[in-house]
Amino acid sequence: MNEENAMRTPLTVALGIDAPLVGFNRSPEVVAAVSRAGGLGVLAATQFTPDQLDEQLSWIANNTDGRPFGIDLLVPYRQIKVDDHDRSAALRSQIPTEHAEFVDGMLNKYDVPELADAPDRGAMIAENLTPEGAEALLEVAFSHPIKLVANALGPPPPHLVERAKAHGVLVAALVGQRKHAVRQIDAGVDVLIAQGTEAAGHTGSIATMVLTPDIVDAAEGRPVLAAGGIASGRQMAAALALGAQGVWTGSVWLSTREDITPMDIKQKFLAADSADTLRSRTRTGKPCRQLRSSWHDEWDAPDAPTPLPMPLQSMLVHPAWQRIDAASGAGQEGARRLQSFFIGQVVGSFTELRGAEEVARTMIAECDSRLRELAGLVGTGG
Repeated sequence: MNEENAMRTPLTVALGIDAPLVGFNRSPEVVAAVSRAGGLGVLAATQFTPDQLDEQLSWIANNTDGRPFGIDLLVPYRQIKVDDHDRSAALRSQIPTEHAEFVDGMLNKYDVPELADAPDRGAMIAENLTPEGAEALLEVAFSHPIKLVANALGPPPPHLVERAKAHGVLVAALVGQRKHAVRQIDAGVDVLIAQGTEAAGHTGSIATMVLTPDIVDAAEGRPVLAAGGIASGRQMAAALALGAQGVWTGSVWLSTREDITPMDIKQKFLAADSADTLRSRTRTGKPCRQLRSSWHDEWDAPDAPTPLPMPLQSMLVHPAWQRIDAASGAGQEGARRLQSFFIGQVVGSFTELRGAEEVARTMIAECDSRLRELAGLVGTGG
């Protein structure tokens, strides 16, 4: 985007980007594409080991034409206490036998085959959800030229804020209610992300249209990004009209070719309606919007156990999801019935897979066009 067409807000100036579009994704290719298009790509870092994160951030830095980018972490505000030096084993010992038997029984019911020699990524991700695990990832992140670090679960720890400020990195946090914003401001957060219930991942129950202006009013001048149900330039323009200085987008990138989500899940997305999602604790332990499937029907049954808190639920079900993903990709019918992923209500607008940079540039251009059209409505009365 050239200088005269750049959409400037205080946040775009602070981040050094041309358009108020932030794109969050676990695929480095998507992150780089959003940054190249003039927005800010943000990498989901919790899924990586420190060494893997170092590799991914190096690749992004080499493929963004010098454009800025950021990372997102999941650091829960409340932690399960363990005394054992082997935290993973200590946490796993807290998973009730009833829950493990329920998951095994479900997989057997749907004839999902076992997966030989699968690494226990669930334990790795659970470790990354601890202060120690997050700190190891931050150590890597701050060795790269990131411009923003976002925390999705509660106020960031003080040392994160202090270190980010020392590196000139903005700290962002997702909020679903005004009281969350107040806590984040007290913690020293620079940017508030007003995430409405329409969004994928961990969400509250307040809609983006209501939440965004409420958080803007509570932000005490801090920039606010609107999130939830935003996948077009028209929706970007609406967010700016609500007082946001930009948008935080996630689901839209799952409809891109570069996104690493398996093709069988993407095909489900393309066939889905906006009503085909739900908020459920059965994947992570916290309310999380995802595509409805037989997995959720089983957990909703009267004899199903109550989902465990984070990170125990993730540790419980992650091996099951590895089996489901592998079998679904191989065409096994039972696994396909269970297959699901995190996705927002905007999934109903997906009609085809496109390139990530094309999606970003189209959204930015459409937003610019819509803002100009709206400006033309002012002062035109007879």
